[in-house]
Amino acid sequence: MAEKKFKLEIVTPERLILSKEIVSVVVPGAEGSIGILAGHSPLMSEIIAGEVWMRDADGHVDVLAISGGFMEVRRNSVRILADTAEMPADIDIARAEAAKRRAEERLRLASTDVDMARAEAALKRAIARLRVAQGG
Repeated sequence: MAEKKFKLEIVTPERLILSKEIVSVVVPGAEGSIGILAGHSPLMSEIIAGEVWMRDADGHVDVLAISGGFMEVRRNSVRILADTAEMPADIDIARAEAAKRRAEERLRLASTDVDMARAEAALKRAIARLRVAQGG
């Protein structure tokens, strides 16, 4: 029996990143990972920095890095409104590694003039980008 498909769109303020028919998607929700299949109940959720995994009807899995935003599930479609989203080929590994080192250093120093929440968010974004760029 063929798996049911639904439309996934990933949009950033700059452009449409992806629009395709898939059979499943897993996104990093604020309360934990959220898996979506065709026919899912309507849902609005905040998403955080991490990896978005999507599988098409042929079983091919794609992954991209996302820095946060919101997801809307309705009828037979999922729309992710992301702050940023990058496919593996678009990620500059050296830049992501440098961002990770900077965030780790800020967290290590933990001085009063360091915004800890911002440093932690930067570290999560850098780790997600590196994982996606290096194949998970």
